[in-house]
Amino acid sequence: MAQITRAMQMVAASKMRAAQQAAIVPRPFILLMYRIQRAAATRPLDFTHPMLERREVRRRAVILVAADKGLCGALNTNIFRIAAAFDPETTFFITAGRKAAQWVARSGRRLAAEFAYGDAPTFAEARAIAGFARELFLNGDVDDVRILATRFINTLSQEALAIPFVPVGEIKGLRVPGMDVPVWTEDTVETLFEPDARSVLAYLLGHYLNASVYFTLLNAKASEHSARMVAMKNATDSAEELVRSLKLEYNRLRQGNITRELMDIAGGHAG
Repeated sequence: MAQITRAMQMVAASKMRAAQQAAIVPRPFILLMYRIQRAAATRPLDFTHPMLERREVRRRAVILVAADKGLCGALNTNIFRIAAAFDPETTFFITAGRKAAQWVARSGRRLAAEFAYGDAPTFAEARAIAGFARELFLNGDVDDVRILATRFINTLSQEALAIPFVPVGEIKGLRVPGMDVPVWTEDTVETLFEPDARSVLAYLLGHYLNASVYFTLLNAKASEHSARMVAMKNATDSAEELVRSLKLEYNRLRQGNITRELMDIAGGHAG
């Protein structure tokens, strides 16, 4: 058993390193896109957009992102615990990952759509999820959309949390999902927008939503492999400790039997 869990630990460690690298690579692009959006949002303009519209929440959609497999500790359990708090009568679930779809079916909740994403999430996969959720909101089928996923902190820590998706919050307060600090500071450099800041904002809002889902998937995959590596390491340590305990108990019993046999032999000779 220890050999199996050790092999799974090594595979998870390899995938974890790749997932962490994948989450780092797109950061410069995402940060640049948000800085442009931030600079445009600070302009004095009267900007309205359907994805900014706030409505009374009668129906809600939740993009539920979980792992495709188990054996990753409490990662999925923590996500599903938060998902269970949403009202099943007014909440529709958009799932990413097999475990998420299985939980929705098992709990008898409403499944609006099911998506898959691989060990290396692609932007096309994220765009499909974001587009479906965006259409639900724009068509008036739901009044609010949340992303429920795991934020990667480090190899030992992952945090399950719900992130507002649409309506998009105050543009000046947007943050990159998965990052602890704002990605911009107040710019003092004058920026010229073509054709104008309003058009740039309208164009970037859709890309912001796509990038949010993409970054969420990358965080979720890094969290999954990290949690699985730690779980398999703990399983390996427990198996090895069990083997040591059994060997110690075996040797103690064996020594006791040998001692008794020697005493019987010695007693026989003495008689």
